[in-house]
Amino acid sequence: MNISFDINGRRCEVDVDPLDRLLDVLRRDLGLTGTKEGCGEGECGACTVLVDGDPVNACLVPVAQIAGRAVVTVEGVAADGVLADVQRALIDHGAAQCGICTPGIVLCAIAALDREPGASRARIRELLAGNLCRCTGYQRIVDAVADAQARRRGR
Repeated sequence: MNISFDINGRRCEVDVDPLDRLLDVLRRDLGLTGTKEGCGEGECGACTVLVDGDPVNACLVPVAQIAGRAVVTVEGVAADGVLADVQRALIDHGAAQCGICTPGIVLCAIAALDREPGASRARIRELLAGNLCRCTGYQRIVDAVADAQARRRGR
């Protein structure tokens, strides 16, 4: 079945089984390997992508549900080689180690800051609660997202 959708601002069409997971289509058919598979059960958030601006676990979404919609992966957040503010802040705070969770955290944080630009640190923790990190712990990640938030506000 041919399914078309926007991926990182470009229209694409894939010929796939409509029940294929979005995660598999991104990685296998479109070569977008930045989206990682962690648990494969929607528990860890490693495969988070944005669908029409909302964070979703790509491992749980049949690609047929994406027809006509807009998907953003981690490959789509940097513009002209310039990292997104959240990506820069994660690096600055040493909040990315093995990298499995990082793409999902980046996309979840971008959605969180877009929706709630005045979120408290406690609220940032809640908004990122669906993303598990086994390397850095969460303090550096929350510090990084709060820093990105401050940068957006112009401090």
